[in-house]
Amino acid sequence: MLLDKRRVRQAFADASGHYDRVARLQREVGQQLLDSMPNVYGSVADLGCGTGFISEQLQDVAIDRLWAIDIAEAMLQTTRRRLTTGKAGYVCADIERLPLAENCLDFALSNLALQWCQRSDQVFADLYRVLKPGGRLVFSSFGPATLQELKSAWAAVDSAVHVNDFISLSELSRTLAQSGLTLDHQAQEGKQICYPDVWTLMAELKTLGAGNADQYRRKQLTGKQRFKAMLAAYPRCETGGIAATFEIFWLSASKLK
Repeated sequence: MLLDKRRVRQAFADASGHYDRVARLQREVGQQLLDSMPNVYGSVADLGCGTGFISEQLQDVAIDRLWAIDIAEAMLQTTRRRLTTGKAGYVCADIERLPLAENCLDFALSNLALQWCQRSDQVFADLYRVLKPGGRLVFSSFGPATLQELKSAWAAVDSAVHVNDFISLSELSRTLAQSGLTLDHQAQEGKQICYPDVWTLMAELKTLGAGNADQYRRKQLTGKQRFKAMLAAYPRCETGGIAATFEIFWLSASKLK
């Protein structure tokens, strides 16, 4: 998938004011990420901090420095308002081009943000650069089965790109190894969330800033007949509503030297 980074940045900037109202899954996955972590210390970066859920949990931990990093300035400002610690620094930057010095981080954490990166190999190579020897990377990411029902419904209508594609667990593991980082643990889980209808699902995705950011997405408005055909093709639950699958990956890796 080739991402339109300007669209990603603008979508998350637009979402900053209302993101927390609908970010149930993101908070749940983020809490699981925090619960799985070893003791955090030293200099820590929250990559793709969003509205600051992870950063807020870390601010009372015995760390020396907390870097909140996000591609959208509006998200970063929301995090700034949320935190009370004087240990925090705020950086508006793309995770693929971290403006950090070599060997400066003890921990790098990221909750459901790395899937918005174009090149995972480039991301992990740069994280290897900024982590200290013995440093840890812990992150969660969406997998390719995410929104498979919506993809299938659109595929029944046309061949255009309507839904983001995400990298597989095997590809993440491979690029981690190529970067020099050592994979310590990986896990995956499929979560299904029920919605009353497809409109509600799509409205939530828009509110989260998680709309289609593929460079090859259909640029013109989707016609009413085509959209109705997609709605008709979307599978229904026994309850009459619809379900959406979210595939979640959790990975941790270390820089051994």
